[in-house]
Amino acid sequence: MAERSTAAVDVADNSGDEPLTAQADQSTADGAVKNREQDTDTDEAQGSGGTERPGKASPPELHSGHKLARRYRLEECVTRLDGFSSWRAVDEKLRRAVGVHVLPADHTRARSVLAAARSSALLGDPRFVQVLDAVEENDLVYVVHEWLPDATELTALLAPGPLEPHDAYQMVSQIASAMAAAHREGLAHLRLNPNAVLRTSSGQWRIRGLAVNAALRGISTDVPQRTDTEAIGALLYAALTQRWPYENDAYGLSGLPKDVGLIAPDQVRAGVHRGLSELSMRALVNDGATASRHEAACTTPEELVKAIGEMPRIRPPEPSFTAPPEYQRTTYQQGTYGRPAPHPGATQAVPTPPPPLQSRTGRALKWAVSALLIAALGLGSWQLADALMDRSNSDDPNQTQTTDEGDKNSAVPKPVRPLKIVDAAEYYPDGNAQHPDDAKLTYDGNGDTYWRSRSFDAGPRLAPYKQGVGIVYDLGSEQTVSTASIGLYYKGAYTAASLYAADSLSSSAPLESMKKIAGARTSGGELKISAKTPVKTRYVLLWITAAPHAPGDQYSDPGYKQAVTDVKFTG
Repeated sequence: MAERSTAAVDVADNSGDEPLTAQADQSTADGAVKNREQDTDTDEAQGSGGTERPGKASPPELHSGHKLARRYRLEECVTRLDGFSSWRAVDEKLRRAVGVHVLPADHTRARSVLAAARSSALLGDPRFVQVLDAVEENDLVYVVHEWLPDATELTALLAPGPLEPHDAYQMVSQIASAMAAAHREGLAHLRLNPNAVLRTSSGQWRIRGLAVNAALRGISTDVPQRTDTEAIGALLYAALTQRWPYENDAYGLSGLPKDVGLIAPDQVRAGVHRGLSELSMRALVNDGATASRHEAACTTPEELVKAIGEMPRIRPPEPSFTAPPEYQRTTYQQGTYGRPAPHPGATQAVPTPPPPLQSRTGRALKWAVSALLIAALGLGSWQLADALMDRSNSDDPNQTQTTDEGDKNSAVPKPVRPLKIVDAAEYYPDGNAQHPDDAKLTYDGNGDTYWRSRSFDAGPRLAPYKQGVGIVYDLGSEQTVSTASIGLYYKGAYTAASLYAADSLSSSAPLESMKKIAGARTSGGELKISAKTPVKTRYVLLWITAAPHAPGDQYSDPGYKQAVTDVKFTG
């Protein structure tokens, strides 16, 4: 917990106003300069259209080691400006690192900060850094939030260069979907910038400071959806070009040249993905800027999510393998070990090898090998004649022959036979069913009917938002299950699934209580799962943990989803 991670804390970054920057450079109460993050974006550079009013209250006198609510011990001040401060702290009750924003209770924005924090905490979306506590106590208002030690800011990710097209696609897709969900609940960010976007070690993108960062600075706007959508477009622009799409430099990125205006990313940097370039221009709606092919501008996160769903999915790059170095013969293998190296350019005579086996020992060895070969040929002839005689004796019709069917050395593999499915039920241990009434359509013998899952925003792996979706099948009685053939409706990326031996048709039995039979993955329309060792069971769970991305249709929205058309088991 003593390790520092500026990427993990929701720091209160500077707004760009000179008085606030000067204040941030002042020493903190614990005697060290804590200007750890100087956010150089102005309202014009960010394009937020908001205003910021400085608070009237003075910063609270806090220091390292101070405890809030006899629980949160302040460790390090990350930022101190405009009457509030941000800290890395330790929750001594749960023994974990947290981040804390602190400001006086009489601060002009204290009430709005509390309201924003509590509203953000009610959202409970794991794509956002979660608010854990929001309290007014002892003339202080403090907001406690998650600390993500394994997360990296987009600012740091862009330092070495722009993102790969697949990474940029995943970033804009997940961020847009998360902000669309927030706006449906009436929440806006208004400070969505590279410092507020994090990527975890598992590859998931998360947003910090929802509603709270804007409340700390008193930022508001009449068009919150357009403000956040434009901010997402700026994030995508920066991810593709390593440039900030405004004239001012910000977040460690160079701005665009003066008097050039907003130009498409593929005109700023060679090799930029054309579809992503046009998408960023559709989101950056300042001054009527649109994509080169004049698609309609995206003014809300929902419109941006729809535009992303209409794009062809960008696949991850193929893994590259380094060729092994060429085989180098050593001097020892060349027979020159212990000899001086020849002079450069000198011609070395190759010694003539002696004739093989010309010594007395060699001749004796040849006679011994010849004798062994003659003995082996004689023994083989005798065994062959003996076998032929036994076979002729076995043809006697009066002879009685007994066969031991239990002889393991003469066992014949049992033929594979199909197993009949008599019933099925959807499996949803988290209580969120998909389409339980359609489970029986997966074994009705009709490939045109199917059971389908809902659409998920992230993938192909459904976790952590949902651990998986599945169906439990009843084989009527205990059977030996060796293979399964699953027909899939959607292709692309990959589908991953496993078979488990269950105890019943229960939809809520814990997965840990079941025995895993086997697992497999495919990008096609059929998934075959074979067990190394057949398992006896009556109930078999098909558990799908990854699904490909598919466009929307009359039944579901675009997203990561799968449908099962036909399931067959053999034993």
